Amino acid sequence: MTKHWLMQLSAVVLAAAMVAPAAAQSTQDNTAFGGASGEFLLLGAGARGAALGGGFAALTTDVTAMYYNPAGLAQLARPTVEVGTFDYLVETRYTWAGMAFPMSGGVRSIGVALGTFGFGDQPIYTVDNPDGDGTTYSVRETFISGTYAQNFSDRFAAGFTIKFISDALGDTEASSFALDLGTSFHASVGARPLRASFTIQNLGSGLEHQGEALDVGVTREPPLGTVDVPQEEQPARLRAGDWGLPVMFRVGVAMDLVSHGNNRVTLLGEFNQPNNTKAAGSLGAEWMGANLGGSGFSLAARGSWTLMPDNQIDDINFAGIPTSESDGGLTSDGLALGGGVEYQRADWRLGFDYAWRNMGTLGNINVFSFRLGW
Repeated sequence: MTKHWLMQLSAVVLAAAMVAPAAAQSTQDNTAFGGASGEFLLLGAGARGAALGGGFAALTTDVTAMYYNPAGLAQLARPTVEVGTFDYLVETRYTWAGMAFPMSGGVRSIGVALGTFGFGDQPIYTVDNPDGDGTTYSVRETFISGTYAQNFSDRFAAGFTIKFISDALGDTEASSFALDLGTSFHASVGARPLRASFTIQNLGSGLEHQGEALDVGVTREPPLGTVDVPQEEQPARLRAGDWGLPVMFRVGVAMDLVSHGNNRVTLLGEFNQPNNTKAAGSLGAEWMGANLGGSGFSLAARGSWTLMPDNQIDDINFAGIPTSESDGGLTSDGLALGGGVEYQRADWRLGFDYAWRNMGTLGNINVFSFRLGW
């Protein structure tokens, strides 16, 4: 191993580890825990990104770039459609689907995506009816988005995504628009490609729910000094608060440690700062073997670890109940593993990806995604 190669590797490790000092800074905690609505917007897209801990923004050049980094869509090689889904916590389900097309010989790309999250037919319990009153409610959160991305040179690309968001909670509903902005920069350390990304997600208006569930009857008190006579109940509507969206800022970096023939090993890292919890980061790696033995099959293996500060908070409690019993050390929380297989024949490509992720005390999730390119 030459000294030159060691210097390159050191540079990559330092770049990937940029998440550690940023996430470890100790300042006054003004984090707005629970202060955002529409948090399903942070659940990701596809199994590849889930296996890489979400720190995927610098590497993505496929359809899921519409979620992780709109600029990455400018590198899309062919028209592709992808669908990913998983069972989330407490019997909820999240599904993401997208379709994108390269244009102008690969100079720019456009795409559309859809995300849904929720559950249905849950019993309603009240103080007067602790066993349920026979009625149910459902939650349906959805977004529809459109993305445009363009290569401005062989080293720089930028893109944006516009989303329409709908949040139906029982008999109330709210809607909003949001904007994602992303950039992608390509360079090299020696002969090894280096990619960096800067992304901000979910800039937009808040969600303010309206609906018949907010309709109530109000009995007004008679004016002081007047005869206390029965008052008729008057119809009124409660006004819900305006809750902001979960804005997320991401800085990512990825570098190919090995790129030989059809084999590639990439190290990647990310720092992210949401507006509704503490800053975090992730480190991951991906191996990709393309068209192995000329068979048309490609294989991939992935792994990552994501810092989950929500599981390591000891200074906040609700009604005297601590949010965590973690000692702040490294745990398996945020560990993710996965892989994928793709088959290519002529101009057609069919792929499947899988990811397993440890959510700490919340349990594990299994993510599946399928894609078709032509």
